Amino acid sequence: MITTHPLHPNDLEEDKFHDECGVFGVFGHKDAAAHTALGLHALQHRGQESAGIVSYDGTHFNAHRSLGLVGDNFSSEKVMERLPGEVAIGHNRYSTTGETTLRNVQPLFAEFDFGGLAIGHNGNITNARALRKGLVKRGCIFQSTLDTEIIVHQIAISQFSDVLDRMIDALNQIQGAYSLVAMTKDALIGLRDPLGVRPLVLGRIDRAHILCSETCALDIIGAEYIRDVEPGEIVVISAEGIRSIKPFNKKNKRFCIFEYIYFARPDSQVEGRNVYDVRKCIGAELAKESHVDADIIVPVPDSGVPAAIGYAEQSNINFELGITRNHYVGRTFIEPTDQIRHLGVRLKHNANRGYIEGKRVILVDDSIVRGTTSEKIVSMVRAAGAKEIHMRISSPPTIHSCFYGIDTPEPEQLLASRMDIDLMAKHIGVDSLAFISMRGLYRAVGETDRNSENPQYCDACFSGEYPIELTDRNGGPLTAQLSLLAE
Repeated sequence: MITTHPLHPNDLEEDKFHDECGVFGVFGHKDAAAHTALGLHALQHRGQESAGIVSYDGTHFNAHRSLGLVGDNFSSEKVMERLPGEVAIGHNRYSTTGETTLRNVQPLFAEFDFGGLAIGHNGNITNARALRKGLVKRGCIFQSTLDTEIIVHQIAISQFSDVLDRMIDALNQIQGAYSLVAMTKDALIGLRDPLGVRPLVLGRIDRAHILCSETCALDIIGAEYIRDVEPGEIVVISAEGIRSIKPFNKKNKRFCIFEYIYFARPDSQVEGRNVYDVRKCIGAELAKESHVDADIIVPVPDSGVPAAIGYAEQSNINFELGITRNHYVGRTFIEPTDQIRHLGVRLKHNANRGYIEGKRVILVDDSIVRGTTSEKIVSMVRAAGAKEIHMRISSPPTIHSCFYGIDTPEPEQLLASRMDIDLMAKHIGVDSLAFISMRGLYRAVGETDRNSENPQYCDACFSGEYPIELTDRNGGPLTAQLSLLAE
């Protein structure tokens, strides 16, 4: 479930949006759990606070869940030996509020009358509060604060006997954006919500089949990409082969456009497009729309790099790595004094004075959220001797919160929601500031324009047009998941 929280002063990474989850599943491979661990490693960017794997060995379901990174918890032989079998699913999670505890680590597992079911979820249920209240009143006992567990309980109370019918019945009660991987003793199941907001792809390695959030997770194990799971589609992989079911009313697709801008790994194929190529196209459109004379194009690493390359190619100005990022700084670094805290940006970034001093610099970044990191980056570049600093952003201004699986501040914490562009430029200290237009963004992803009556993507964080009903939000303030337990 998506929640909001204030910026932690010790963690500059909080001034970025975070996708909450990555999912991976294997059916029919003797090294299913090992392949799942590798796949989760490739999807680490989608969640860094916990990881879990559940496998089935023909007799028993086996599970290992841990807090922290995949490589720190699934690299030992002892752990992997406890996950035998030819079927496995895994999950990476980025938690947003409250305790980070093992009870909230997915995949979740439950025993039903039809047998065991493990499930991993990427997305957000927008009527979770209402559903949870009803389930608690019916006597359901929750073991976590995850909205994923609502799906488990809805399956449990369904009057259907077949597991697929139960899942369809459960999902018919649910509003939201979701991609799911699930596992029974007989099958691996993957599905996307009817609008296809969150990604899910199907792949193959040898005679085994894979379901995962992005194609980069197929690449790491040498698997072949087959296709994207379609919006509203349920894919069932079993010993009998692959079966496709489309039980929901067909709707116009609204894939999350921010996957192209920031969330997906640049080496992934998303909805038929190479992410790196799309980001370069965004940079080129940005240069067409808002170019200014300058000496060098400098990306804010790492997410600004592809767009900066596209901008440089379009404007015929040299691309330079004028800022270096330190990749070895963890999120838990302790800053003991205000003075050290003020220098915190230098823990992650450092300006290359030799390339910046005396230059007119165009900084390219993917987004501005609260503006705290942008302000510090600009100050650092200015201190390195830049003659002028112009910032170009490869997304439109983020004015609205996301409620479909992305960790987002409330609107009053979003800089673009509080200030116009001129005030934002003054606030972060640049000579000029420009964002790509919505029209330019749609051109970059291969559309001639945004269809205002039926947008081709979910762009609610820019437009405020939410394609899925926000039942919990509209019913009252959106609060932390933990508060649901107290009701």
